[in-house]
Amino acid sequence: MPTTLVTERQGPLSLITLNRPERHNAFDETMIAELTEALEEARADDTVRIVVLSAAGKSFSAGADLNWMRRAAAATPEANQRDADLLARMLRTLTEMPKPTVARVQGAAFGGGVGLVACCDIAVALHTATFAISEVKLGLVPAVISPHVIAAMGARWARRYFLTGERFEAGDAWRMGLVHEIVLSEEQLDERIGAIIGALLECGPVAQGEAKELIGAVAGQPITPALVADTTQRIARVRAGPEAREGISAFLEKRRAAWLPPPPEDDAGDEPPQGA
Repeated sequence: MPTTLVTERQGPLSLITLNRPERHNAFDETMIAELTEALEEARADDTVRIVVLSAAGKSFSAGADLNWMRRAAAATPEANQRDADLLARMLRTLTEMPKPTVARVQGAAFGGGVGLVACCDIAVALHTATFAISEVKLGLVPAVISPHVIAAMGARWARRYFLTGERFEAGDAWRMGLVHEIVLSEEQLDERIGAIIGALLECGPVAQGEAKELIGAVAGQPITPALVADTTQRIARVRAGPEAREGISAFLEKRRAAWLPPPPEDDAGDEPPQGA
């Protein structure tokens, strides 16, 4: 059983909660290993459709635990490299998850905590949440999280916040693209995440995985003949697959696609969703 996380299954959802509230959910070697394992299990389980990452207590994550960092600083270069590699693996496992990932950001996210938010496909934050990429204040650099954070907020904003370590508010995180929505209460936070989950469950799971791969292949690339050829090959392949055939048939026949859960009994006579 994990000691730094709480994992729960709710139907097609894998709920992973960072659970070191007394340490502001800062991660050490144990949490890195446990979170990596939980993510790999969710990836391998075909019944999991969506991963939701949340946190217990008042903070989302303070990033790396300073006691762990102190131990790492005193370790051999080989041990330091190994720790950095394990952190990179955790972040890569989250960002490369072929299933949708949603971050529920109820409080402060600093350093590596910002990296966790950036790795998730969708992030919703409470309006009182604060953020900081604060490594430079400790004489460090946000090296391992940088590819994920720069992809989320852009190089121009990174130039400011990587260099100053300043805190910024949820509204600023929304403005620069780090989070997608901000809400006024934890009740609204759960409502919005529930609505997003509902929208995600209406979509084909294979198509969602393909869409994530597509973004990785296209983002930041010049529109060259090779890139165009890659995109045409992708749609030709996906369109001929069983999920696409089922989705198109369901739309034309005005019925629910096979991946959709059965409707509640009260809604059984309603018009089936269109365009699924």
